[in-house]
Amino acid sequence: MNSFSLAIAVLLFSSGYFLIGSRASVAHRASGRRLHSLPHYYGIYAGLVAAIPALLLLAVLAIGDDIVFRSLAMDFVPDEVRADKDYSEVIVLARITNVVDGINFGEQPQWVYDAAAAWKGWDANSTTVKTVTVLSLSLVGGLIAYRQINPSFRSRNAVERILMIVLAGSSAIAIFTTIGIVFSVVFESLRFFALVPVSEFLFGTTWNPQFEGAERAGSGQMGLATYGSVPLFAGTFLISVVALCVAVPVGLFSAIYLSEYASPRMRALIKPVMELLAGVPTVVYGFFAALTVAPFIRATGMNLGLDVASESALAAGLVMGIMIIPFVSSLSDDVINAVPQALRDAAYGLGSTQSETVRQVVLPAALPGVVAAVLLAVSRAVGETMIVVMAAGLAANLSLNPLDAVTTVTSQIVTILVGDQEFESAKTLSAFALALTLIVITLALNFVALQIVKKYREQYD
Repeated sequence: MNSFSLAIAVLLFSSGYFLIGSRASVAHRASGRRLHSLPHYYGIYAGLVAAIPALLLLAVLAIGDDIVFRSLAMDFVPDEVRADKDYSEVIVLARITNVVDGINFGEQPQWVYDAAAAWKGWDANSTTVKTVTVLSLSLVGGLIAYRQINPSFRSRNAVERILMIVLAGSSAIAIFTTIGIVFSVVFESLRFFALVPVSEFLFGTTWNPQFEGAERAGSGQMGLATYGSVPLFAGTFLISVVALCVAVPVGLFSAIYLSEYASPRMRALIKPVMELLAGVPTVVYGFFAALTVAPFIRATGMNLGLDVASESALAAGLVMGIMIIPFVSSLSDDVINAVPQALRDAAYGLGSTQSETVRQVVLPAALPGVVAAVLLAVSRAVGETMIVVMAAGLAANLSLNPLDAVTTVTSQIVTILVGDQEFESAKTLSAFALALTLIVITLALNFVALQIVKKYREQYD
């Protein structure tokens, strides 16, 4: 029985214990005994005790056996293979696991087949052990929980404690996942900076990454790869500014209208329609930008005598701004609606008009939330990739002219990591350096947002 089937079996056992526990508590109540908690809490408690420990054990065994098998398989590698100058543990394990999975690329050495045969035996034994232990733990856990069910048992408190532990565990998983992502990017970036100086990456004005093979062949700029990231960040900045020039005023004004001026019927009609924009896939926006907006801008520019690239930052920025409008509008609307009505009433009582109340009372009170919405829009603009690839091009031009073709950091990361890569080359590792720089920029934006919220936050009611 594989891990997925085991998980399904555990959930079925848990459902069974839920029904048994609920019926047991109902039977107690029918006999005239007073229960501490509602009947369904007894069923939930039995189901949780039957499911959670068994699923945790299953997860640990599923992760642990692969690690153990890889370690044991390395014992089959002969010493002469380990002594080879091209020896790589990753490649050796890949050859063994390919044979285990039934994938054969040519004739393999006998020790690979021996290791694969042993691996299959360990896997069969592990599957048997996992099936027995996980199902036994689920059955025993549910049985113990069922035997605890009695009218005086505080099942609601027990369920809430279990759920609190589950929620805390989920938060810990999210935190450790974030830390793992950051450290993986940092380690790969350090490998890149061992090949390319930090000063060249941060202050260089030419971005022309190449694989080592292409560099040796002499292609590109005199056959030399250059990793100056300034054009990429300049392109990201340019497109983000254009997008925010569209999204912030339109989104904020829409939020003010919806929250302060629109009738309930009009609000119920307009807000869902605007939020539909957030559900449109970004590839559709990119399609719209490349086939409609970019040709329109180019034709208009040519009529005015301007030199406009077929793929321009202006086209990508405009469409990206349209895409971001719902983020600014929806968040700002929620923040403005959260301003206490007593502030508005006080302003009206002092003789203010509605527009004066909005400008001098509502918006200052909602400023921290509005700033947070704008910074979220900035993060969305910085991280957008598809629209840029389709409408702004991939040319790393150092230009602040919105009519030129530029590219962004995220687009270059995608371009570098698409297809087969040499993970020892500076070109592939440069994607991690770009990602690390983006993480640092995002952290800086979040820090600024927190400082603004702390400075201007007010407590009402």
